[in-house]
Amino acid sequence: MKFPRFLTAGLTAACLTLLAACGGGSGGDDPPAAAMGTLGLSLTDAPTCGFDHVNVAIQKIRVHQSATAADTDAGWAELNFSTPKRVDLLTLTNGVLASLGQIPLQAGHYTQMRLVLAANGGSDPFLNSIVPTGGTEVALDTPSAIQSGVKLNVDITIAANQLADFVLDFDACKSVVTAGNSGKYLLKPVVAVTPNFVSGVSGYVDSAAANGATTVSVQQGGVVIKATAPDSTGKFLLQPVAPGSYTLVITAPGRATDVVPGLTVAASTVTLLNGATSPLSLGVSMSGTAAGTVTTSLTPIDASVRATQTLLGGEKIEVATRGVDATTGAYSMTLPTGAPMVAAYVAPLGALNFGADASAAAKYGLEASSGLATKTAGPLTLTAGATTTTNFSFP
Repeated sequence: MKFPRFLTAGLTAACLTLLAACGGGSGGDDPPAAAMGTLGLSLTDAPTCGFDHVNVAIQKIRVHQSATAADTDAGWAELNFSTPKRVDLLTLTNGVLASLGQIPLQAGHYTQMRLVLAANGGSDPFLNSIVPTGGTEVALDTPSAIQSGVKLNVDITIAANQLADFVLDFDACKSVVTAGNSGKYLLKPVVAVTPNFVSGVSGYVDSAAANGATTVSVQQGGVVIKATAPDSTGKFLLQPVAPGSYTLVITAPGRATDVVPGLTVAASTVTLLNGATSPLSLGVSMSGTAAGTVTTSLTPIDASVRATQTLLGGEKIEVATRGVDATTGAYSMTLPTGAPMVAAYVAPLGALNFGADASAAAKYGLEASSGLATKTAGPLTLTAGATTTTNFSFP
C-alpha cells in the first residue's frame, strides 16, 4: 500500500531569507541557476509523556556546509519566519507533518543545521509552553543557548535543480524537563533530522490501548528510530521510516510489552502490520519502578535515563526513557514486570502468534547519558509494587 508523500498540518507561509555564502571578503555574483538546488523542511513529533499540549515557537532555521561553523561566520542560509511560528507538537504525531518551507541552496554537502527558537517575552510569555495533563498552561524556560540556535549535525546533499526533502523530528518527551519543586519546566530540544521517506509502518491496537498513553516504535539494536502514539481508533502510522529491517515495540502503562522482530520496510511502501479487524491486544501486567538520581558537575543537570530489555535471542529493545529533573537529577520509570510478548513478523495482515519471553520478565538494564558520556547498570530484577533505586554520577 502506498501513501502520499506529504501529510501536512497547516502553518502560515514562511518568509524566506537566503544569506549568500561568502568565499572571501568581496561577495561576488550569485551562483548560476544550474548550481542551485532546494532544501524542503517539515516538522513532526514523537509521542510525549504527561502533557496535553507542547508549544514551541520557531524563529528561523539555518544551514551550513561546515559542521564547525560559528553562528557569526559567513556562509549560512536561512529559512526565516517574519513572526515566530508557534506549533503544538502534539498535533504532529501518527504520521502528520507540518510543512515549514523551502530554502534555495547552492549545490553541495551540508553538515550543520541550527534550529532557532523565539524567546518568551513580555508581550507573549507563553510562546513556548506546555499544558500538563489535567493542568493549566505553563511557560517553558528557554536557555540562552537556544537564542543562537540548537546545533544539529546533519548529512544533506543538495543536487542542482533538485529538491532534498527532510523532516525535523522533534521529541517532545525528551525535550521537556522539570526543575525540582519550582513548578517550572525547561525546554531542551531533542531533534533528529531525517530524509522524508514515503516508507513506514502502520497497524492497529485495540481500543483499550487507544488511550494516549501507548507508544509504538520501530527500533534497531535497541535504539528508537521512530515512535508515535495510536489515535483514538487505535490506528498508528510510523512515517517517515527508511527502508530496512526493524523491531516493532509497543508499550503501555500496566501492560506487557509487545515485540515484533524482523519487520521489513520496503522503499516507497507503508508496511501493514495488521488491520482494524485484528487489532493487537496488550496483556495486563504488574509493574515495578526503577528510580534514582543522576548527579553531574553542571547546573542545570542535563541527562536522561533509559530502560532496556534483552530478549532470549540476544536482541535489545528500549522500553522507556526519561529526562532527569534539571534541578535534583531525579528520575522514575514504571515498568512492566510481566514477560514481554514476542511474535515473529509475517507477511502483511498475517497472523501474529505472540509468546511470552520468560527470560526477560522483570529484568532491565539502565543507561544514563550526560553529554557524550553514558553509564550503565544491570541487569536489574524489578519487583511488582516496589521501587529499585539506581544512582548515577558523572564528573
